[in-house]
Amino acid sequence: MQKITVAERPGWRDRAAELGFTFADMGGEPYWDETSAYRFTLRQIEDDIEDPATELHEMCRQAVAHAVTSEEWMTRLEIPRPYWDFVERSWAHGEPELYGRFDLAYDGNGPAKLLEYNADTPTSLYESASFQWLWFEESRDAGTLGPNTDQFNTIHEALAERWAEIAPQGEDIHFAADRDNPEDFATVEALAWAAREAGLGAHFTALADIGLSEDGQFADDKDRVIGTLFKLYPWEDMLRDDFAAHLQPSQTRFIEPPWKAVLSNKGILPLLWQMFPDHPNLLPAFFAADIEAARRGERNDFTDAIARAEPQLSRGHVAKPVFSREGAGVVITEAGREVERAPDDSYSHHPRVVQALAPLPDFDGFHPVLGAWIVGLRCAGLGVREDRARITHNLSRFKPHFIEG
Repeated sequence: MQKITVAERPGWRDRAAELGFTFADMGGEPYWDETSAYRFTLRQIEDDIEDPATELHEMCRQAVAHAVTSEEWMTRLEIPRPYWDFVERSWAHGEPELYGRFDLAYDGNGPAKLLEYNADTPTSLYESASFQWLWFEESRDAGTLGPNTDQFNTIHEALAERWAEIAPQGEDIHFAADRDNPEDFATVEALAWAAREAGLGAHFTALADIGLSEDGQFADDKDRVIGTLFKLYPWEDMLRDDFAAHLQPSQTRFIEPPWKAVLSNKGILPLLWQMFPDHPNLLPAFFAADIEAARRGERNDFTDAIARAEPQLSRGHVAKPVFSREGAGVVITEAGREVERAPDDSYSHHPRVVQALAPLPDFDGFHPVLGAWIVGLRCAGLGVREDRARITHNLSRFKPHFIEG
């Protein structure tokens, strides 16, 4: 894994604007940055990223199967009690999932380490699946990249195949997001594009325009009943929304399904560590309350595991709320001293998870995080975000990647 300086494509910003990539620059800083790219070998991609991410996803599914039948874990995962049956039934009935993104710490050596799983509403999809591939093809055609290079990116094709698997030919899918958020809109547009290629109908509706019919069904602003809804709206908010009581009676099929509520918070990290201790791609992780109890001498199911992990946690750990977005509420501590804190603390009223620190590599003062995209049941591609800070946030740069060697 190397960071390589490359020539920017002439006029790429005009090209981005033509394609609707309106957030290529944000806050006066580049978001998409092609002045350099990350180079991986094929072995690194296949052995250290693709196969482990696919395995991690299967482990997450096993964690869901355990959690949905456990009152303890449904409570720990902050799933509102009135909707436990709703979540459990969606898993028991095999309601299909579409996609997700693992955030991994990796420096080119040794196993990648799971930082968190964005299993419900991951963004940066358009950049990863489409604009990154365009960069690769045009850069290779221009001779900027060698003729034998490649990119780990079958995301769009995998999404089209997955839509064909989970929805009948010709079915209409509603795609909902915040109309005023260009990144969210780009994400649902990328998903809708793949759905249309799978022979499905695709309608955009703003989240704020969804209403409830007299029959208790959800409908869009044109009074079309919503049979299947992809929503870029996290389950932790949906289950606390004023409309939450209508979710199950509406008979709407939701993508992602309700059981993704189990995976869409960071409380899944302690469960994974409990189920798969010492797995090479996992970091020790516990609820902060359990660590505090163990240090007071109170025994619980996690006391022994915490004691074994204490030396590693003491060297460095990351505390993060079970619910947060774009790094909000994250605090990094090393050797007992706080070294970095996210400026956004809006999620810190939620319970916290403490995870052993996996130091991010340093490339020219930037710290990359790998985003391994899961489509259906397998890893289908890679996106890279980097920042001068060690906490990735919504303005962190997106960097293209390629495979060589």
